Amino acid sequence: MSADPTYGFDTLQIHAGARPDPATGARQVPIYQTTAYVFRDADHAAALFNLQEVGYIYSRLTNPTVAALQERIATLEGGAGAVCCSSGHAAQIMALFPLMSPGMNVIASSRLYGGTVTQFSQTIKRFGWSATFVDFDDHDAVKAAIDDNTRAVFCEAIANPGGHITDLDAISAISDEAGIPLIVDNTSATPYLCRPIEHGATLVVHSTTKYLTGNGTVTGGCVVDSGKFDWAANDKFPSLSEPEPAYHGLKFAETFGPLAFTFHGIAIGLRDLGMTMNPQAAHYTLMGIETLSLRMDRHVENAMKVAKWLEDDPRTDYVTYAGLPSSPYAKLVPKICPKGAGALFTVAVKGGYDACVKLVDSLEIFSHVANLGDTRSLIIHSASTTHRQLTAEQQEAAGAGPGIVRLSIGIEDADDLIADLDQALAKATA
Repeated sequence: MSADPTYGFDTLQIHAGARPDPATGARQVPIYQTTAYVFRDADHAAALFNLQEVGYIYSRLTNPTVAALQERIATLEGGAGAVCCSSGHAAQIMALFPLMSPGMNVIASSRLYGGTVTQFSQTIKRFGWSATFVDFDDHDAVKAAIDDNTRAVFCEAIANPGGHITDLDAISAISDEAGIPLIVDNTSATPYLCRPIEHGATLVVHSTTKYLTGNGTVTGGCVVDSGKFDWAANDKFPSLSEPEPAYHGLKFAETFGPLAFTFHGIAIGLRDLGMTMNPQAAHYTLMGIETLSLRMDRHVENAMKVAKWLEDDPRTDYVTYAGLPSSPYAKLVPKICPKGAGALFTVAVKGGYDACVKLVDSLEIFSHVANLGDTRSLIIHSASTTHRQLTAEQQEAAGAGPGIVRLSIGIEDADDLIADLDQALAKATA
């Protein structure tokens, strides 16, 4: 079906990108488990390789199952196009790849998933790129950090692990003034709770592994292109605005307009980096998205109940859930996440590091895993796991200090989750 903007979210999450299979009439999107596609003739093949015609060449680049997922996510985010890839970390590199060159930098929020902090502070140095980490609550600091070599601003809509909400309107105003794109990781919020493009984001990235799939079965990532950024407005983005030697001097911005970034991501990014999403993973994620709104409503409802209970419990020092009236981010919820503040937050446990370890080991319903966004409730002690590679200062800046655990609240019975936390806290703080 067409991505008719008049359709509601619940309709689009089921139908966007999905069409009956033309060969068999299959109603569910088939898994096209093939590496290559037969060309009609030599002219057809040449046109595909010259980007003069859209179609399928090789599954490192394009695949019908993955294409359906790309269309669905782009539609839900309100974007012009999307490129799916092998993981959320792959999506971050895919987003930066057309923008950066040796000597260039990205301004990143200090409140990011620990793996992202490591990727930005260590790994991207091998490309000659660098990252400057800033507290995105301090808008003046964000503005001051941007220099002539800055090529992107990066943040999370709902930050992992603390659930802090970013004022995307304020940050996008800063990036717009500087003439550079804002990249927003929307993994923790999903397009059901937050649509970053409506708040000025240029690109949206996802770890589709998390809430979009929702069942902890496959890894994947996605980059959504808003189609609203003028890549040729200045000379900062030659990969998109200048002639591309590999395609006989084609200029992506000139040739593809609002889809310039999307086509570059496929024709250059996937071609050369090879961070391909496999069709079976795309199929699992397509099925997961069909129930996204139903799951997110329950995630938010449960998170609010559990967070309120934990906040009132004398065995905890504080809870960072933005949906609580006591949160300094509560005022941003109606503007950025009007349907709820998500289901990810941290809890400071009295007794510090040792109490956190005992808590994790004493839980029965909560699973101790390095994941979030599952239907199951999950817990992790970030300081000893996901953020272990960071310095003490970086851990504190990210909201992942030694006395803190991260909770990802699932869709079980909230009373059962509270009872599980109650008995585990009793053992942890005895």
